[in-house]
Amino acid sequence: MPVLVASDLDRTLIYSAAALALTMPDARAPRLLCVEVHESKPLSYMTETSAALLTELGDAAVFVPTTTRTRKQYQRINLPGPEPTYAICANGGHLLVDGVTDLDWHAQVTARLAEECAPLDEVREYLMETADPVWVRKHRVAEDLFAYLVVERELLPEDWVKELAVWAENRGWTVSLQGRKIYAVPKPLTKSAAMREVARRTGASLTLAAGDSLLDADLLLAADKGWRPGHGELADEGWTAPAISALPERGVLAGERILREFLRTTAQGATA
Repeated sequence: MPVLVASDLDRTLIYSAAALALTMPDARAPRLLCVEVHESKPLSYMTETSAALLTELGDAAVFVPTTTRTRKQYQRINLPGPEPTYAICANGGHLLVDGVTDLDWHAQVTARLAEECAPLDEVREYLMETADPVWVRKHRVAEDLFAYLVVERELLPEDWVKELAVWAENRGWTVSLQGRKIYAVPKPLTKSAAMREVARRTGASLTLAAGDSLLDADLLLAADKGWRPGHGELADEGWTAPAISALPERGVLAGERILREFLRTTAQGATA
């Protein structure tokens, strides 16, 4: 029976130039592979070692890229290795099968959101009214499912984020601050639900996961075993759980370590 590996992408397996955290001397820095180009400019990277490990993992397990990105944003990424059969986008709102949205899954998700959460328009209106143009650079809605802001972190009032989180909590939404982005996401919109669906379809005997943000916590808890890097929201909060390994590595080298752990555990699962 197959092993399923559901991994977050940004700041888990792939990294922007600002997130690489190359603290070693320049002469000892790892060779990097660009895996995303946007508007004719390189945007995201992984090490060449990570690329080889991911290719090996794609042959050994059911690898499922799992991201809060929209489908369009995800499709900019050119990951090494076999093309994944499944991918989870929009924080679980879209399940891609051979690159195409599973319409039945999407309909199930949207029906649940309509029943359990305040509408997106209410959240968007609150963000527009309360966020200060002094520190907001962009207002965005993703796939008609959730909203996010692009902000100047050094100008962002910490109290505003806390107040938004309380307001959202009372309406069935959750808030996550990741780099320069503040996400407002409906609570039932989860990566874990989509991962469980892929596990059901593939008959996976073992599920593995990795992620760095609060939006990854449910994914990690739903997996049989999970890993988080030494950076990100989860690390900042000291978040952990019994089946979760908190890794010391930060930046792009954390991606290498996570892929090694995926491969090691997949091999153990295959021989168990």
